Amino acid sequence: MNNSCDSSVECPRVTAEELFEFESPSSMLLFLLLFIVTSLSDCECHERPNIVLIIADDLGWNDVGFHGSNQIPTPNIDIMAWSGVSLHNYYVTPICTPSRAALMTGKYPIHTGMQHTVIFAAEPRGLPLTEKILPQYLKELGYKTHLVGKWHLGSYKKEYLPLNRGFDSHLGFWNGKIDMYDHTNQEKGYWGFDFRRDFSTAHDLFGQYATDVYTNEAVKIIKSHNTSSPLFLMLSHSAVHTGNPSEPIRAPEKLFVNFTHIQDFQRRKFAAVLTKLDESVGEVVAALKAKGVLNDSIVVFTTDNGGAAAGFNDNAASNYPLRGVKNTLWEGGVRGAGWLWSPFIDKRSRVATQRMHLVDWLPTLLSAAGMNVSSIKHIDGVDQWCALSQDLPSARESLVHNIDDEYGSASITYKQWKVHKGTNYGGSWDGWYGPAGREGAYDTTGLLASKAAGALLDMGMLPDTEHILRLRSEATVECGDREALPCRPLEAPCLFNIDEDPCETRNLADIHPDVLQMMLKELDRVNRTAVPPNNQPLTPVGDPKYWGYVITNFGDYINNEIK
Repeated sequence: MNNSCDSSVECPRVTAEELFEFESPSSMLLFLLLFIVTSLSDCECHERPNIVLIIADDLGWNDVGFHGSNQIPTPNIDIMAWSGVSLHNYYVTPICTPSRAALMTGKYPIHTGMQHTVIFAAEPRGLPLTEKILPQYLKELGYKTHLVGKWHLGSYKKEYLPLNRGFDSHLGFWNGKIDMYDHTNQEKGYWGFDFRRDFSTAHDLFGQYATDVYTNEAVKIIKSHNTSSPLFLMLSHSAVHTGNPSEPIRAPEKLFVNFTHIQDFQRRKFAAVLTKLDESVGEVVAALKAKGVLNDSIVVFTTDNGGAAAGFNDNAASNYPLRGVKNTLWEGGVRGAGWLWSPFIDKRSRVATQRMHLVDWLPTLLSAAGMNVSSIKHIDGVDQWCALSQDLPSARESLVHNIDDEYGSASITYKQWKVHKGTNYGGSWDGWYGPAGREGAYDTTGLLASKAAGALLDMGMLPDTEHILRLRSEATVECGDREALPCRPLEAPCLFNIDEDPCETRNLADIHPDVLQMMLKELDRVNRTAVPPNNQPLTPVGDPKYWGYVITNFGDYINNEIK
């Protein structure tokens, strides 16, 4: 892959006709000087890179080794962070459906009606069909597009499903969660099988561990890909989300012996689930290398939201030392574990402190693919490719974490300031949840022996141990010992300096009332741009028992209006 703009890429350029439009040689000279200066500051265009987007489900800030935990080794995930850029000030939305809507559209959920909770299998709604999403843009750029794993953006009619929204293929499930072995989903009193190969029910995969199914399919897609076209592979894992209530955390039992140092048995099982996820990352990177396309690729790793810790959703994640859990607006619910890797990053192997939001991936990846993203109107995402590649200031000063008038909770960040107005669950999940996992040592030997490390070594992109440990220190959040100033968001809004206090221990509302009022005014302004949430009541006919205990696109099979 070269660094020049080819004729099919929408790169800024000046034609000879445009040069001759100037009234005088001096004005033309001035324009040329300005153009040269501007061009030097812009990122170079590339031919279409392969894009692999790996999404973990409910992964906590502290569940990965690259944020300072020694408890559960994640060598493949970590080494890609150390070779690329780990995203230190990276934000997601607090729960599954809103996050996936944000990622796919480049819009905050408040602007698509997806801001309140998740889509359920018997709910007659989906991401509005008026929204153009990432794989549709990429198909227009000539990409082959594949989804492996979770969808969760609507399934009650075929028109809402992946193959009708820009993907060439899909193997995985349509809704929010599944059991990792039997691939069924129990929710809201309903129960049914939810595993698909395109539109067909994949009963033949029953009993196979879901993470292995996804990994095998991803590797198969990479191996069989015709490199005359670029590849977009979205690998959307079930891990580390829980499954059904009878046994919510499931993993191969042979892995449990690796984690006898973890006393909490649920956390021990969680560690096994995470191990399989980490192995999957290694297999995918190795497959890209074996295919000969890793050096032409961009790989992104992200969680969809913060971790479900301390028994939330029957799970055992860790957001330490951040506050809160999944589906809260505290940092533990919205500050995401993620990294960006590519040979095209100019300044690699560093901790990126640029402020970034999940909505930024759409314009960032399209920009990296050579598209002129200024042509995309009315999105909230900003192009971060140059900022991340060249270590330039972020184009983003503000973030909308979410505004949910149904729950009565809202939070935004502007520069260093973050405001909380209200909270979820009556405040019962507003604390800090571990485990810390700082005991023991970081397993650098296992890190360098991972499959991903082997691929990087062959490319000459494997950082040395001393550099890795220095980066890890930079990426580890510490709370400090300053006096706590309590926040009671159900009684009054709270204000935090998130740069100085990422653990949200010091409510500065009384110390900086002028800043608080400024933030509340901005929150009110943003809320006036929101559209109403599009949630719908569950439809009895959506119960899988009417469809052979298979979760299906029931809206296509009934003649009467759905009520």
